[in-house]
Amino acid sequence: MHAIVQHTYGSPDVLKPAELPRPEVGPRQVLVEVHAASVTQGDRRLRSGDFPGITWLPGRLAMGLTGPRTPVPGTGFAGRVVEVGAEVTTFAVGDDVFGGAPHGAYAELLVMEADGPLTRMPDGLTFAEAATLPYGALTALVFLRDLGKLRAGERVCILGASGGVGRMAVQLARHLGADVTAVCSPAHAARVQALGAHVVVDRHADGAWQAAGPYDLILDTVGAVSFLTARRALAPGGRHASLHVTTGQLLAAAWTAMTGGRRALLGVALPSAEAFDEVRGLVETGALRPVLAGSWPLADAALAHARLEAGNPGGDLVVSPTMAQAA
Repeated sequence: MHAIVQHTYGSPDVLKPAELPRPEVGPRQVLVEVHAASVTQGDRRLRSGDFPGITWLPGRLAMGLTGPRTPVPGTGFAGRVVEVGAEVTTFAVGDDVFGGAPHGAYAELLVMEADGPLTRMPDGLTFAEAATLPYGALTALVFLRDLGKLRAGERVCILGASGGVGRMAVQLARHLGADVTAVCSPAHAARVQALGAHVVVDRHADGAWQAAGPYDLILDTVGAVSFLTARRALAPGGRHASLHVTTGQLLAAAWTAMTGGRRALLGVALPSAEAFDEVRGLVETGALRPVLAGSWPLADAALAHARLEAGNPGGDLVVSPTMAQAA
């Protein structure tokens, strides 16, 4: 099968096309023919070994100290089940699915545990759109609803609102009934407002988003501010949830958990079939919709990663093994 491999951490150029054997399927596994796989900031960090601050050692120990322990990258994907193990009853050949893998999605074929983070695709989405859901939609759901406890009528500020997580967070916050302030560059302001933001603030305008507060919840998707900075824009009892684990945020989370009042929050969005079922429901009711910005054949995964690193594309990027076959 066609696949992308990397044997060292580094720039997009470490991603190389390769031919690998067809994977074997165990009794409780399914084989998915991958039609699209996402290219996200999470994939970029895994490719480059970019585990910031105190996460460097745990990240390298988990993924590989000097290079990826498993050579085929790729996490979020969508495709079609082409083979099921003898004990699988939840999926059948021909089912269109999406899910999140720890690695291996940059390939024509991917083995997944049938009871793992895998579910049926939402009605009305393309494979490319569905492949983007495991990263942005899942993270927004966990950090806004589960960690941030966002409730109807509260005021939320989303930093990095035009990014992969931010775009989904704007939509989900609006769906949850919050008053949404989105912070992004002017180039993406119209799109973010169309996604549901009540107010859009220029991220370059010094102090502007803080002045628009106070907020009940600040979701920092890009590591823009520390808790001490965010705290000044929080209402009493407000929360600052950050996707980026730093020593300062970790200490602030521990301290504010004991002292109460304004809180610093840290968490992890772990993929699961149950979470993806919720995401599918949100898509099918119209609460969430992906925004695509580009698609590349699988063999050009390095170009897709280079485009991501060139600057915010304003939408999701994917690579497609089926495009490679057509070419």
